[in-house]
Amino acid sequence: MSFSLALVIFDCDGVLIDSEGLAHQALVETLRDYGIDMTLEDALNRYMGVSSVDETADIEMRYNVKMPADYLDKKGMRRHALYEKALKATPGIFDMIDALPWKKCVASSTKPEGLRHSLGLTGLWGKLAPHIFSASQVERGKPAPDLFLFAAAQMNTAPEHCLVIEDSPAGVQAARAAHMRVWGFTGGSHCPPGHGDRLLQDGAEKVFARMDDLARALLPEAA
Repeated sequence: MSFSLALVIFDCDGVLIDSEGLAHQALVETLRDYGIDMTLEDALNRYMGVSSVDETADIEMRYNVKMPADYLDKKGMRRHALYEKALKATPGIFDMIDALPWKKCVASSTKPEGLRHSLGLTGLWGKLAPHIFSASQVERGKPAPDLFLFAAAQMNTAPEHCLVIEDSPAGVQAARAAHMRVWGFTGGSHCPPGHGDRLLQDGAEKVFARMDDLARALLPEAA
């Protein structure tokens, strides 16, 4: 079936910015403050691409605890501090954004204030604002399709004309549930060997590890 591309929807963490390792390091360190021992590998495997609300609910169920009211604030402060020290934009992202002729937006599980902080630090906010959407704007986060459908509606684009770029299984599943095409990005420092195979199993049409690979693969479709 032919495909008419009109909108490219980017996940943020692990796609636009190389942040997943830092964000989940903040999670692990904060949980340790509350007596919960979790490895970074476990955190990435279980919560990559998942909203803070769903992540917290799973932690409470998994460890039979009730996280205190200040937990998310503490985790956010630790994450922000790590970002200030080490956060970087994904190599090649600026050239790729400039090269693609279609509409573009961001659809992320991160809260709006977190998106403004991380994308502002890396210089990407000015490239993509105001078309930056958060899971806090919809009822259900990834892997539900709500966020991608909301983003497409805000961009006046039908789902069948959207391509989602994701690095997480939850994000790939969400895009598929929204009846959108989805390609998996495996170039983040957090991606282990075999991550591309996992994304393909979850429904990604193809995977790529470099942003210039994305531009080369898409530009022929403009014809």
